Amino acid sequence: MMSVFRYFMLFVMLFITVGIVSAQESESIRGLHKVKRKETIFGISRMYDLTIDELLNANPEMKEPGYELKKGTELRIPFPSNAVKTTQSVQTEPAVQQNQTANTSQIASAKKSDDLTKRPIRLGVMLPLHDINGDGKRMVEYYRGILMACDSLKSLGISVDVYAWNASEDGDIHQIMDKKEAQNCDIIFGPLYSKQMEAMSFFVDRHDIQLVIPFSINAPQLTTNRHIFQVWQSPNDQNEAVITQFLNRFKDYHPVFIDCNDSTSTKGVFTASLRRQLDQRNIKYSLTNLRSGEENFAKAFSRTQPNVVILNSSRSPELGVAFSKINGLKAVNPELDMTMFGYTEWLMYTRTHLENFYKYNAFIPSVFHYNPLSTATQRLQQKYRWNFHADMQNALPRFAITGFDHAYFFIRGLHKYGRTFNGAAGMFGYPPVQTPLEFERYGNGGLRNKAMLFVHYTPEHRVETIKF
Repeated sequence: MMSVFRYFMLFVMLFITVGIVSAQESESIRGLHKVKRKETIFGISRMYDLTIDELLNANPEMKEPGYELKKGTELRIPFPSNAVKTTQSVQTEPAVQQNQTANTSQIASAKKSDDLTKRPIRLGVMLPLHDINGDGKRMVEYYRGILMACDSLKSLGISVDVYAWNASEDGDIHQIMDKKEAQNCDIIFGPLYSKQMEAMSFFVDRHDIQLVIPFSINAPQLTTNRHIFQVWQSPNDQNEAVITQFLNRFKDYHPVFIDCNDSTSTKGVFTASLRRQLDQRNIKYSLTNLRSGEENFAKAFSRTQPNVVILNSSRSPELGVAFSKINGLKAVNPELDMTMFGYTEWLMYTRTHLENFYKYNAFIPSVFHYNPLSTATQRLQQKYRWNFHADMQNALPRFAITGFDHAYFFIRGLHKYGRTFNGAAGMFGYPPVQTPLEFERYGNGGLRNKAMLFVHYTPEHRVETIKF
């Protein structure tokens, strides 16, 4: 009998325990969500103002290896960890979306009433800050440039609180975004990886944070999110801007296109687009080839107009052959007036081709100009060496100087104009050390950088930059 009674009591206690657990679980669950076609875990968590971990913890089966979110699945929707639990059932999407909008609006309103011009700017950095691979090493140098800018801004009376997180490629960026310090940032630099953009875009929109995307990643959110600044310019955007400038600057020149027989080159996209624009304007131009004989090569050049020469390759060997052909032509025809129109890659070959750049009045379009002879560049390189006991990486552009330019531009802009700062031309005069910035609104979405320049090597052996 005692044995029977003991098992009975165990059964009763087990029943009570299960009942308590079930009651606690139901108390923490505010409703169910039926998965629709094309919905994602991130999208559903966003819909209900949850972190992904909160959604997964409420639905442990989602943590199983190989789990797939399928249409028709019912998910348990918990209360957010920072929310006050209520008895109100959450069964319909419209009600949830209304709550989310209200929460987001409250956060945004609180920040909008905060005067950035009268307190330290809170700056966040979410980039791969590690020493594991090239991405990490480059971003560490970029981050050091940001720190140097913050130090320089002290002399202007501008204080900055800096928060930095290692947002590695395989890391969980949601863990960073859950931090209070991240949510309180005024501006964030990052991310480096396209797969982190969806989460980042939602995060900065919700918390009214400006997001600066410094490098070349896919960010379709730019079209809809007004908090985003995209520094990188696509090759198509660059080509379009450069062609416009070419047509204006060289409208009285005779264009000469030289085929370099380079099967690896992608510059044919640019030359083909430029030729189409010339055709539409009925502007005559000549075509020739590096393999052409001297006589046929010479026929491509005008004797009555200045010539502007365009290659369909950016490689140094082909450029060297082109200069050799042009030097031979010039020796026989010294009266010929010639200007070279180049590519950003040519800036890497200055040691080899510098004299010819000067000789032929070279114009090189670029989004940056690293000038090792400028006082500002030398000062930053010395400061970097002093602070970090290392030299900047031998790369173009210099990542530390890029970070310096970006941070100086945005922090100073936020300090002066607050949240109305949009990076437009004329808001304040900052002469960049290496990287010009000027932003324009992209439709109803964010802002993208449109600043470009010509690096011009003059026959007087000067180097000037012409912003456009």
